[in-house]
Amino acid sequence: MPRKEIVPGLALAATVVVVAFGVEALVKNYSPLVISPLVVSVVFGALISNLGLMPTSCLPGVRFAARSLLRIGIVLLGLQLSFTQVRALGAPGLVLVAFVVSITFFGTQWLGRRMGLSAGLSLLVATGFSICGASAIAAMRPVSDADDDDMAYAIALVTICGSLAIFLLPLVGEMIAFSGARFGSWVGASVHDVAQTVATAASGNEQSQHAAIIVKLTRVMLLAPMVAGVSFTRRRKLKNSHNEATTAKRPPLMPLFIVGFLATITLNSVVDMPATFLSDVKWIEKSLLAAALVGLGAGVDARKLRSIGARPLALGLISWGLIATLSGIGVVFLNIG
Repeated sequence: MPRKEIVPGLALAATVVVVAFGVEALVKNYSPLVISPLVVSVVFGALISNLGLMPTSCLPGVRFAARSLLRIGIVLLGLQLSFTQVRALGAPGLVLVAFVVSITFFGTQWLGRRMGLSAGLSLLVATGFSICGASAIAAMRPVSDADDDDMAYAIALVTICGSLAIFLLPLVGEMIAFSGARFGSWVGASVHDVAQTVATAASGNEQSQHAAIIVKLTRVMLLAPMVAGVSFTRRRKLKNSHNEATTAKRPPLMPLFIVGFLATITLNSVVDMPATFLSDVKWIEKSLLAAALVGLGAGVDARKLRSIGARPLALGLISWGLIATLSGIGVVFLNIG
């Protein structure tokens, strides 16, 4: 694709990203809510497209953002993680994360299929709720058979439930006498987006916040094996189906951007990088993912979303209740905190 063709679309995406960060700051200053710029970006992308405001000249650029910038952003996300965090969590914490993520991921997909939802939508909802919200949904989409509408609905669900968690989990935690590291571990194991996790844990003390971040970032690390596992399973299914093998392109065994994600985690684990550098990279990563979600949002068809009905909302609420309950039980059973 010639570079000139993608400039208008990238300029549009960049403009939306600036607005999205502005909305995040505005909401943060005037309310206890946490609105991720990723969510704002996908909403604006969908609005621009569905209101007929997307110039044809911008289409190549927003598609480039949705594909290429997404992958770069996921790779840079790895620099926020390290294997040291896993060691700090200890055996009980690792068991908690593995248990909660596995049951939520597979249980949500099973329930979604029983509710008559598509496999693609069920997969994205399961990924968002079990791992890390919008970022995980965007990373899973390229190796699934989900479309832009499925992605938009899944992001909407994790945003709604994650926002509710900021208010409800501290209240419930107080009722069930969760405090300190126990409350933080529960929050880190059950809240979806990283920003929502930090906001929810902020109601506790420093111990709560530290435990929440460690548990949450360990969940994020499971994004790589999860995407790789889905890609491998889908490849086998397509290979075993004669009809699909001749008409559908199989996803790569291990997507290159997931290899890069693992490489940056490894790099951050063995090289002591300056905090200022990591902070700058985090801003770049967030900006790239926001730009990518503008492109993904632009592919959303609002009419198709309305036709799906309320079943995805029911699935999201049940999945949220599932992960919160399992996390609470796990924290008590494993005597964490």
